[in-house]
Amino acid sequence: MKKTKENKSKDLITPIEQFFTKYRIPTWIILGVLLLALPHFGFNTFQMRLFIMIGISAMMALGLNILTGYTGLVSLGHAGFYAIGGYTSGLLLIHTNLPFLVTIAAAAVTSAIAGLLLGLPTLRLSGNYLTIVTLGFGEIVRMIIMNWRSVTNGVLGIRPPRPTMFGIEFTFANHGFYYTMLGLLLLVSLACVAIIRSRSGRAFQAIKEDEIAATMMGIKTTRFKILAFTLSAIIVGIAGALYASLMPHIDHDAFTFDVSVLIVSMVIVGGMGTMRGMFLGAIVLVSFPEVSRWLMEYRFVVYGLLLILMMRFRPQGILGWKSRMPYKLPRAVKQKMQGEVE
Repeated sequence: MKKTKENKSKDLITPIEQFFTKYRIPTWIILGVLLLALPHFGFNTFQMRLFIMIGISAMMALGLNILTGYTGLVSLGHAGFYAIGGYTSGLLLIHTNLPFLVTIAAAAVTSAIAGLLLGLPTLRLSGNYLTIVTLGFGEIVRMIIMNWRSVTNGVLGIRPPRPTMFGIEFTFANHGFYYTMLGLLLLVSLACVAIIRSRSGRAFQAIKEDEIAATMMGIKTTRFKILAFTLSAIIVGIAGALYASLMPHIDHDAFTFDVSVLIVSMVIVGGMGTMRGMFLGAIVLVSFPEVSRWLMEYRFVVYGLLLILMMRFRPQGILGWKSRMPYKLPRAVKQKMQGEVE
């Protein structure tokens, strides 16, 4: 029998996966050292800002991946959570003396409430109907930002002060922004791994595969859908808070529908239902428009063509085949099953 395209791609990537599995710990150590030393390689401010934006974008992709990649609920309104997190943190930095980490926590809480409020009325919706509702949510948030002048300063936007931590002001010179992004990205990544490997993560994947079967197995799909919305909103809200601290000025134009499309594109290109795919998607889609500036006005044409070719020849994404692999049971569950067999 002829091999399918998916099997051929797996054959090409399998040696890399085997190498990574065999030398996992040394690989992670080397990668960690490189990331920590990255600011000291002589990159300029523009390049460092690009690296930080890749990290923030990867964070947003990880958040949407919980909802779309693992639970199967498509959202085109995550720019709304991004804006809520950014404005919450930015306004607190302007009007209070709260530490930066506290403003990030506040952004996460506010985004969680918004995710909960969005999840509750959309429980009976699915497919295109749910997508349209989330799209409307993103636009509603943007309209509120534009018109609630007493709080958000309307279309003029806000100028959050530079955040400080332990008395040190974040600048590109002392690499405060980069290391804060790196630390938050690590925490978010570990949290996502813990969520996916937990009972809730298994419930998310069951809902994605067959919601009716999941309900018959005793999974409370309503509760887990709301949980997926809330967790996804928290992560994207944290990314928004970090973005607000990075930019000297933010307004409604930073949270348009295009941002929601970009987040969804990163999840699709990287491979829905994978963790490493989110980082690849962020690197490809955020860096390409910048590194291809030599193409001038044609760079976005090439960018669009690449996405079209990607959807035509590899719709599952770069690492999408990994989401079809058998689920790896936790070690405790394996031991329990072995004990029952013995």
